[in-house]
Amino acid sequence: MESKNKVAVVTGAGSGVGKSAVMHLLKDGYSVALAGRRQEVLDETIEESGVSKDKTIAISTDVGDADSVKNLFSLVLEKFGRLDVLFNNAGIGSPRMPMEDMPLADWQRVVDTNLTGSFLCSQEAIKIMKNQSPIGGRIINNGSISAHVPRPDAVAYTTTKHAITGLTKQISLDGRKFDIAASQIDIGNAATPMTQRMSNGVPQADGEMKVEPTFDVEHVGETVLYISNLPLSANIQFMTIMATKMPYIARG
Repeated sequence: MESKNKVAVVTGAGSGVGKSAVMHLLKDGYSVALAGRRQEVLDETIEESGVSKDKTIAISTDVGDADSVKNLFSLVLEKFGRLDVLFNNAGIGSPRMPMEDMPLADWQRVVDTNLTGSFLCSQEAIKIMKNQSPIGGRIINNGSISAHVPRPDAVAYTTTKHAITGLTKQISLDGRKFDIAASQIDIGNAATPMTQRMSNGVPQADGEMKVEPTFDVEHVGETVLYISNLPLSANIQFMTIMATKMPYIARG
């Protein structure tokens, strides 16, 4: 199917990685539904893209709330009639602190957004993808380098990103019979508002603070588009894209 006939949903679409993915998908001809908490930021992203309103829809969404997610996918189906790609990108962290000091509310907030949100969106996407013609679609999960190795004092974020790997594998297995493919992109230090704090240094495993290299977030958008355009007979199961010189392939 040509890109001009394909439909994508991007969560966390108003800034950073999500915004980059939206821009690349729209430029390639996709119709895109932008989901995020702040309606005005989603509207600004659409305005900036210069794409006609018939190819886009912006929907204020709390991915951790089941009713909000159902509303999102209901509106997508109503406007576009199908769904080919879901990019589960919405994610948050919590303030750095020792694991034993983390308030339950902070833990729950991260789990609800990063893990439950990806699960709820995947559920609704699968319902559409397995019942449309042509059948099938693709779900891309935003993992993280933290899906492999933790940073100090980041238990909630690290745990949810490890869990995203399990979700990705389960979608891949259970989605096979419906021609639904699932991928995970593990990102290391893309330059976004979320990583601006790195300019002041990031805590390392040995207790030091070091400034870590970042890379242009547009390369992540390009990656999302590349995976989206693969035929459903092929899949990139797991992919890591990172700043070449970040301290990941090393002993901490």
